[in-house]
Amino acid sequence: MRLSLLDRSRTRAGRPESEALSGSVERAVHAEQLGYERFWVAEHHAVPGIASGSPAVLLAAIGSRTERIRIGSGGVMLPNHQPLVVAEQFLMLQALYPGRIDLGIGRSLGFTAPVRRALRHDAGALDTFEADLEELRQLLVGDAAVTAHPVAEGRIPVSLLATGRGTQIAARLGLPVVAGGPILWTDAAQEAIGAYRRDFRPSEDLAEPYVTISLDVTVADDDATARELALPEIWAMARSRQIGEFPPLESVASIRDQAWAPRVRQHVEKSLAEAVAGSPRAVGQMIDQLAERTGADELMASTSTYDRDALFESDRALRDLVG
Repeated sequence: MRLSLLDRSRTRAGRPESEALSGSVERAVHAEQLGYERFWVAEHHAVPGIASGSPAVLLAAIGSRTERIRIGSGGVMLPNHQPLVVAEQFLMLQALYPGRIDLGIGRSLGFTAPVRRALRHDAGALDTFEADLEELRQLLVGDAAVTAHPVAEGRIPVSLLATGRGTQIAARLGLPVVAGGPILWTDAAQEAIGAYRRDFRPSEDLAEPYVTISLDVTVADDDATARELALPEIWAMARSRQIGEFPPLESVASIRDQAWAPRVRQHVEKSLAEAVAGSPRAVGQMIDQLAERTGADELMASTSTYDRDALFESDRALRDLVG
């Protein structure tokens, strides 16, 4: 199984948000040194806990500091953009860093209603995602009504995030699919991935189905330490359900000092029990089980922790484990 990283430029409480972006760049450099397959960054708008709203800009910075590792988006949310603009951005990246650019495409409309309004989304608008995706693919290969510049040298691989009908669309268009989160352990996810493989139609981009699974994976010397490292991200998710926004990461000490509402405690304890977090042996067993369930071709770890040094060590341990 190939191994990659998805970095969401998570912010830390009390620290400048610019540190989240420079941290993403440094993590990409580290991932290349470790031999990871690819390094992807995310697109989130007006989310307090995430600094990256423009994958193309961040990828340009990462490309300038790396030499070999593939870099891409996980993903560009196509409903937020015109296909021509996305094509121009990624063709420019391809021209700057030939043969290293991936384009992951999603369809999320925004984290909250105010964000969706700021992005000019009309709740009653027609769903044009598939038509926009086809236009984008034509623009990337120079087969559209207008020519996007710079003209491509080599194809830019396009992948679809498996949200909503993502697996069905990916199968019909012959594209790789990226499925993520705790849902991967469910029968529904297994059925959706199975249907993707069954219904897959080969394309110029891809001859056979290709499945990437993405989830947080935290590796430490022992299970207790790994769960502590996983706590800040899980805490942020639990708090988002309580306060309605996704907050910056807090230190473990700060989290432990706070009063936990019963529902927050319930969510945290359940998530920690289900997390892919532990010693190398424990994590290896969980990855093996998930690989068997999904038949995944690639694991893309989307891990975040408050402690950056511990995050880098987790990346190293995961590389040693899967490699």
